[in-house]
Amino acid sequence: MTTLSDKAKATRKRILEAAIRVFSQKGYHDTRVDEIVEESGSSKGSVYFYFPGKEQIFLALIDEFADLLARRLTEAVAKEEGGVPKVNAALKTCLETFGRYRGLAKIFLIQAVGLGAAFEAKRLEIHQRFAEIVKVHLDQAVAEGTIPPVDSEVVAIAWLGAINEVVIRWVHTGQPHPDRILFTLRTMLLRGIGVREEEIAALAPSAVEYTEKPIDD
Repeated sequence: MTTLSDKAKATRKRILEAAIRVFSQKGYHDTRVDEIVEESGSSKGSVYFYFPGKEQIFLALIDEFADLLARRLTEAVAKEEGGVPKVNAALKTCLETFGRYRGLAKIFLIQAVGLGAAFEAKRLEIHQRFAEIVKVHLDQAVAEGTIPPVDSEVVAIAWLGAINEVVIRWVHTGQPHPDRILFTLRTMLLRGIGVREEEIAALAPSAVEYTEKPIDD
Protein backbone atom coordinates (compact mmCIF):
# COMPACT_ATOMS: atom_id res chain seq x y z
CA MET A 1 0.00 0.00 0.00
CA THR A 2 1.41 3.39 -1.03
CA THR A 3 1.80 5.95 1.74
CA LEU A 4 2.43 9.65 1.35
CA SER A 5 5.72 11.19 2.46
CA ASP A 6 5.66 13.94 5.09
CA LYS A 7 6.20 16.51 2.34
CA ALA A 8 3.33 15.09 0.27
CA LYS A 9 1.04 15.02 3.31
CA ALA A 10 1.87 18.67 4.02
CA THR A 11 1.12 19.64 0.41
CA ARG A 12 -2.20 17.78 0.43
CA LYS A 13 -3.13 19.37 3.76
CA ARG A 14 -2.29 22.85 2.44
CA ILE A 15 -4.51 22.28 -0.59
CA LEU A 16 -7.41 21.10 1.58
CA GLU A 17 -7.07 24.05 3.96
CA ALA A 18 -7.11 26.42 0.98
CA ALA A 19 -10.18 24.63 -0.36
CA ILE A 20 -11.98 25.10 2.96
CA ARG A 21 -11.39 28.86 2.79
CA VAL A 22 -12.50 29.16 -0.83
CA PHE A 23 -15.54 26.87 -0.57
CA SER A 24 -16.62 28.59 2.66
CA GLN A 25 -16.49 32.01 1.02
CA LYS A 26 -17.83 31.23 -2.45
CA GLY A 27 -19.80 27.99 -2.17
CA TYR A 28 -19.31 24.85 -4.22
CA HIS A 29 -20.81 25.99 -7.53
CA ASP A 30 -18.97 29.34 -7.70
CA THR A 31 -15.57 27.93 -6.73
CA ARG A 32 -13.03 27.19 -9.46
CA VAL A 33 -10.09 24.85 -9.03
CA ASP A 34 -7.78 27.67 -10.15
CA GLU A 35 -8.88 29.67 -7.10
CA ILE A 36 -7.93 26.78 -4.82
CA VAL A 37 -4.58 26.51 -6.62
CA GLU A 38 -3.92 30.21 -6.06
CA GLU A 39 -5.08 30.16 -2.43
CA SER A 40 -2.91 27.13 -1.62
CA GLY A 41 0.26 28.53 -3.19
CA SER A 42 0.67 25.23 -5.04
CA SER A 43 1.02 24.54 -8.72
CA LYS A 44 -1.97 23.39 -10.74
CA GLY A 45 -0.11 20.13 -11.37
CA SER A 46 0.24 19.52 -7.64
CA VAL A 47 -3.47 20.04 -7.03
CA TYR A 48 -4.48 17.75 -9.87
CA PHE A 49 -1.96 15.14 -8.72
CA TYR A 50 -3.90 14.72 -5.46
CA PHE A 51 -7.40 15.56 -6.71
CA PRO A 52 -8.68 14.98 -10.27
CA GLY A 53 -11.24 17.76 -9.92
CA LYS A 54 -13.36 20.01 -7.74
CA GLU A 55 -15.77 17.24 -6.77
CA GLN A 56 -12.95 15.08 -5.44
CA ILE A 57 -11.59 17.97 -3.37
CA PHE A 58 -15.04 18.58 -1.90
CA LEU A 59 -15.62 14.90 -1.11
CA ALA A 60 -12.17 14.69 0.47
CA LEU A 61 -13.09 17.57 2.78
CA ILE A 62 -16.29 15.80 3.83
CA ASP A 63 -14.27 12.66 4.61
CA GLU A 64 -11.68 14.74 6.44
CA PHE A 65 -14.31 16.23 8.73
CA ALA A 66 -16.06 12.91 9.32
CA ASP A 67 -12.78 11.21 10.27
CA LEU A 68 -11.84 14.09 12.56
CA LEU A 69 -15.22 14.06 14.29
CA ALA A 70 -15.25 10.27 14.68
CA ARG A 71 -11.76 10.29 16.17
CA ARG A 72 -12.55 13.03 18.66
CA LEU A 73 -15.82 11.40 19.69
CA THR A 74 -14.17 8.02 20.22
CA GLU A 75 -11.43 9.56 22.36
CA ALA A 76 -13.87 11.60 24.47
CA VAL A 77 -16.32 8.76 25.09
CA ALA A 78 -13.52 6.33 26.01
CA LYS A 79 -12.56 8.55 28.96
CA GLU A 80 -16.01 8.29 30.58
CA GLU A 81 -17.69 5.55 32.60
CA GLY A 82 -21.42 4.90 32.23
CA GLY A 83 -23.96 5.68 29.56
CA VAL A 84 -25.07 9.15 30.65
CA PRO A 85 -21.55 10.64 31.05
CA LYS A 86 -20.62 9.13 27.66
CA VAL A 87 -23.60 10.82 26.00
CA ASN A 88 -22.69 14.12 27.65
CA ALA A 89 -19.07 13.82 26.49
CA ALA A 90 -20.17 12.97 22.97
CA LEU A 91 -22.50 15.96 22.69
CA LYS A 92 -19.90 18.35 24.11
CA THR A 93 -17.20 17.02 21.79
CA CYS A 94 -19.50 17.20 18.79
CA LEU A 95 -20.26 20.88 19.44
CA GLU A 96 -16.62 21.71 20.11
CA THR A 97 -15.56 20.04 16.87
CA PHE A 98 -18.19 21.86 14.80
CA GLY A 99 -17.08 25.13 16.40
CA ARG A 100 -13.34 24.62 16.12
CA TYR A 101 -13.56 23.54 12.49
CA ARG A 102 -16.41 25.78 11.43
CA GLY A 103 -15.29 26.06 7.81
CA LEU A 104 -15.33 22.29 7.48
CA ALA A 105 -18.62 22.08 9.36
CA LYS A 106 -20.20 24.54 6.94
CA ILE A 107 -19.10 22.39 4.00
CA PHE A 108 -20.21 19.17 5.71
CA LEU A 109 -23.60 20.34 7.00
CA ILE A 110 -24.74 23.00 4.56
CA GLN A 111 -22.95 23.10 1.21
CA ALA A 112 -23.09 19.36 0.55
CA VAL A 113 -26.91 19.42 0.59
CA GLY A 114 -28.54 19.11 -2.82
CA LEU A 115 -25.36 18.82 -4.87
CA GLY A 116 -26.29 15.58 -6.60
CA ALA A 117 -26.22 11.83 -6.17
CA ALA A 118 -22.52 11.49 -5.34
CA PHE A 119 -22.74 14.01 -2.53
CA GLU A 120 -26.01 12.64 -1.17
CA ALA A 121 -24.55 9.13 -1.13
CA LYS A 122 -21.55 10.43 0.81
CA ARG A 123 -23.76 12.31 3.29
CA LEU A 124 -25.92 9.24 3.84
CA GLU A 125 -22.83 7.07 4.35
CA ILE A 126 -21.47 9.44 7.00
CA HIS A 127 -24.81 9.86 8.75
CA GLN A 128 -25.08 6.08 8.94
CA ARG A 129 -21.57 5.89 10.34
CA PHE A 130 -22.42 8.24 13.20
CA ALA A 131 -25.82 6.68 13.79
CA GLU A 132 -24.02 3.38 14.35
CA ILE A 133 -21.72 5.03 16.90
CA VAL A 134 -24.72 6.43 18.82
CA LYS A 135 -26.58 3.11 18.57
CA VAL A 136 -23.68 1.18 20.11
CA HIS A 137 -23.66 3.41 23.20
CA LEU A 138 -27.43 3.37 23.51
CA ASP A 139 -27.41 -0.44 23.40
CA GLN A 140 -24.68 -0.43 26.05
CA ALA A 141 -26.76 1.86 28.26
CA VAL A 142 -29.76 -0.47 27.91
CA ALA A 143 -27.60 -3.48 28.77
CA GLU A 144 -26.28 -1.69 31.87
CA GLY A 145 -29.81 -0.80 32.97
CA THR A 146 -29.06 2.93 32.71
CA ILE A 147 -32.03 3.43 30.40
CA PRO A 148 -35.12 1.32 29.61
CA PRO A 149 -35.19 -0.69 26.36
CA VAL A 150 -35.51 1.51 23.26
CA ASP A 151 -35.35 1.12 19.49
CA SER A 152 -31.76 2.33 19.43
CA GLU A 153 -31.56 2.58 15.64
CA VAL A 154 -34.51 4.97 15.39
CA VAL A 155 -33.39 6.93 18.45
CA ALA A 156 -29.88 7.35 17.00
CA ILE A 157 -31.29 8.70 13.72
CA ALA A 158 -33.60 11.09 15.59
CA TRP A 159 -30.75 12.34 17.77
CA LEU A 160 -28.59 13.05 14.74
CA GLY A 161 -31.46 14.96 13.15
CA ALA A 162 -31.94 17.14 16.22
CA ILE A 163 -28.21 17.85 16.54
CA ASN A 164 -27.95 18.57 12.82
CA GLU A 165 -30.74 21.18 12.81
CA VAL A 166 -29.47 23.09 15.84
CA VAL A 167 -25.85 23.07 14.71
CA ILE A 168 -26.73 24.21 11.17
CA ARG A 169 -28.39 27.30 12.66
CA TRP A 170 -25.37 27.90 14.90
CA VAL A 171 -22.89 27.56 12.02
CA HIS A 172 -24.98 29.99 9.94
CA THR A 173 -25.72 32.62 12.58
CA GLY A 174 -23.57 32.00 15.67
CA GLN A 175 -26.75 31.43 17.70
CA PRO A 176 -27.84 29.85 19.98
CA HIS A 177 -24.70 29.96 22.09
CA PRO A 178 -23.08 26.48 22.19
CA ASP A 179 -23.38 26.26 25.98
CA ARG A 180 -27.15 26.70 25.62
CA ILE A 181 -27.19 24.07 22.89
CA LEU A 182 -25.31 21.57 25.03
CA PHE A 183 -27.48 22.07 28.12
CA THR A 184 -30.80 22.00 26.27
CA LEU A 185 -30.00 19.20 23.85
CA ARG A 186 -28.60 16.83 26.44
CA THR A 187 -31.57 17.45 28.75
CA MET A 188 -34.08 16.86 25.95
CA LEU A 189 -32.32 13.82 24.50
CA LEU A 190 -31.67 12.13 27.84
CA ARG A 191 -35.23 12.70 29.06
CA GLY A 192 -36.46 11.25 25.79
CA ILE A 193 -34.83 7.89 26.49
CA GLY A 194 -35.91 7.71 30.13
CA VAL A 195 -32.83 8.90 32.00
CA ARG A 196 -33.79 9.91 35.53
CA GLU A 197 -33.91 13.63 36.32
CA GLU A 198 -31.41 13.29 39.16
CA GLU A 199 -28.87 11.73 36.79
CA ILE A 200 -29.32 14.56 34.31
CA ALA A 201 -29.04 17.16 37.07
CA ALA A 202 -25.86 15.49 38.33
CA LEU A 203 -24.03 16.27 35.11
CA ALA A 204 -21.63 19.09 35.84
CA PRO A 205 -22.17 22.30 33.87
CA SER A 206 -19.45 22.59 31.26
CA ALA A 207 -18.46 25.27 28.79
CA VAL A 208 -17.97 24.39 25.15
CA GLU A 209 -14.53 25.33 23.82
CA TYR A 210 -14.79 26.34 20.19
CA THR A 211 -11.87 28.52 19.13
CA GLU A 212 -11.55 27.95 15.41
CA LYS A 213 -8.56 25.90 14.22
CA PRO A 214 -7.09 24.53 10.97
CA ILE A 215 -7.45 20.82 10.17
CA ASP A 216 -4.28 19.60 11.87
CA ASP A 217 -5.95 18.60 15.20
